[in-house]
Amino acid sequence: MIHSLFLINSSGDIFLEKHWKSVVSRSVCDYFFEAQEKATEAENVPPVIPTPHHYLLSVYRHKIFFVAVIQTEVPPLFVIEFLHRVVDTFQLCRLYSLSCSLLLVYEEATNGLVHEPVLFHQTRLPVRTGHCSTPHCRRGPQTHQDYFGVCSEPVIKDNVVVVYEVLEEMLDNGFPLATESNILKELIKPPTILRTVVNTITGSTNVGDQLPTGQLSVVPWRRTGVKYTNNEAYFDVIEEIDAIIDKSGSTVTAEIQGVIDACVKLTGMPDLTLSFMNPRLLDDVSFHPCVRFKRWESERILSFIPPDGNFRLLSYHVSAQNLVAIPVYVKHSISFRDSSSLGRFEITVGPKQTMGKTIEGVMVTSQMPRGVLNMSLTPSQGAHTFDPVTKMLSWDVGKINPQKLPSLKGTMSLQAGASKPDENPTINLQFKIQQLAISGLKVNRLDMYGEKYKPFKGIKYMTKAGKFQVRT
Repeated sequence: MIHSLFLINSSGDIFLEKHWKSVVSRSVCDYFFEAQEKATEAENVPPVIPTPHHYLLSVYRHKIFFVAVIQTEVPPLFVIEFLHRVVDTFQLCRLYSLSCSLLLVYEEATNGLVHEPVLFHQTRLPVRTGHCSTPHCRRGPQTHQDYFGVCSEPVIKDNVVVVYEVLEEMLDNGFPLATESNILKELIKPPTILRTVVNTITGSTNVGDQLPTGQLSVVPWRRTGVKYTNNEAYFDVIEEIDAIIDKSGSTVTAEIQGVIDACVKLTGMPDLTLSFMNPRLLDDVSFHPCVRFKRWESERILSFIPPDGNFRLLSYHVSAQNLVAIPVYVKHSISFRDSSSLGRFEITVGPKQTMGKTIEGVMVTSQMPRGVLNMSLTPSQGAHTFDPVTKMLSWDVGKINPQKLPSLKGTMSLQAGASKPDENPTINLQFKIQQLAISGLKVNRLDMYGEKYKPFKGIKYMTKAGKFQVRT
């Protein structure tokens, strides 16, 4: 199966390697470096690279390439899924803490499901603790620690011993063995300051004293004897829209990649069912192993015994173009004149089909032609920069106010005597919309069986831009 694993940073340096069956020379990565040079962006490096004696399979996350080396033919998605699982294991699960001053909440009378538009943050931050002073606060601070907080090169180097211990448990002689977070945390204890000091003094390791309780269970993803003071189950519906818009504003292609991330902290062995108002929207669905697939096929209901803590319940794809609403539009006027040293540049960004929700975190970037020497622009809001060397224009718009649409206009200084560019630059957008799933997907209800207590339940929606491009 997997013979070796190499971790390569964006500069092309191999900063960690792990071998299972036999030591594979670093020179095998030369084929990867050749493919990296040919790719215009890091994300465009081919995930599968054949070599005379090996295959190189890679994923790119957090500015790190995780490159697996195999010698025999293996289903590529099997290896790629394992590499993603390695990255997810290294990361810190999110902190769910209540800030009552920001809480926008309502409960459905039918099942008590709480929709919380501002509770969950997708950025993975270091754990912070703090108590809410509001008398009606229903939750205190909740933390759930995995291994390193952020999967980055400095963090991996600082915890290299734990990294090797975890990788040794995840693969046995090159074959996946323990990939569930709950089991791994019982086998290899997550590093803490106290544990690091004790290990340094005593010479001990983070390896657990006993086998994990869930290893021999029929539900290996969940440890036994779980107990919580506050029983909570939260779900994030996150959708990423990829689109290409032509210069007339028509949609060339559009699709949605969605995931449902969960944070479940429930006592005992609960059995959950999650239903949707419009499940037929979901296409090309990929589930966590805990989901009972037969019930989904027959009833379109998610039935599962959840892992303890944070996990990805499912990922899905919406490709029907008539179902993909475009939430923003860009009006543009970019003109170059032959034998002229000046050009005009003007763009305006506005909301479209957002169901009344606010578009925030808007960032506009555009790679200008080589003939552009400089740009003199005035934004109506936000700040912009132009790099004369890379020819990259960036405009940090921020939040869009529908009453006063943001615009960026001005002139471009062009090379004297230069001919008109063959094509106008493209505009790339980044944005996010809280409280909205752009596909229209909506959770109907969440029910729990097998336990007698009543848990606190919440759902949050968010839409953000993936590769969103406007042609001019």
